[in-house]
Amino acid sequence: MPTNPSIARIWRGRTRRDIADSYEQYLRAEGIPPLEKTALGVQLLREDLDEETWFTTISYWSDMQAMTAFTKAEPTKVHHLDRDPELLIELPQTVEIHRVLVDRYGMR
Repeated sequence: MPTNPSIARIWRGRTRRDIADSYEQYLRAEGIPPLEKTALGVQLLREDLDEETWFTTISYWSDMQAMTAFTKAEPTKVHHLDRDPELLIELPQTVEIHRVLVDRYGMR
């Protein structure tokens, strides 16, 4: 199995700033572990604004076949977590799929 990612799957969602810490804990507990078991890598990003917080999850995949196996053959469909309707300002309707063109870490 290839160990270099060729595909990045990007999800973005936003929540109220006053519950952002709780949503982050929820994402870490429920959203990230399934990706850690299957994807080549995963990143969780957070952007705090005055009244809302954006979360971005990027998962990395060896190819489209590996990603579609994880997403049950629907790579752009959002798979909401159980509490997303309660915690997110609005439910994201899509994810972005990008080809990875440069993949370098630990650069100085």
